[in-house]
Amino acid sequence: MNNSKLPSKTVKDLRVYKASYSLAMDIFNVSKAWPAEEKYSLTDQIRRSSRSVCANLREAWAKRRHEAHFISKLTDSDAEIGETKTWLAFAKDCGYLNEETFKTMNDRCKHVGAMLGTMMKRPNPFLLRIEK
Repeated sequence: MNNSKLPSKTVKDLRVYKASYSLAMDIFNVSKAWPAEEKYSLTDQIRRSSRSVCANLREAWAKRRHEAHFISKLTDSDAEIGETKTWLAFAKDCGYLNEETFKTMNDRCKHVGAMLGTMMKRPNPFLLRIEK
């Protein structure tokens, strides 16, 4: 498969990248209002994990010549979305997120996870094949 047949020319064109980036930015914005004592714990952790979803997607994209490496980095991205869901639950239970905001963000995490799952199950459309 040549580059012109790839579903996306850059990782930023992927729906999963756009969705995870938007979620990370929304988490950043909502976490600005959290207590100062959470700065180096919950706030830092959720920002880091949500941003890592995008970072691992970029790494996966760079490794798409090799299916195993591509899937490995997608797996890392999926793990980070799972971690983000955990921090969201803590934020809700600590009273920093209301139920509606928690549900919306958690559902967005599930959606990103589902897209990552689909990519891991069917990586071929995303792989870069060099024609000989």
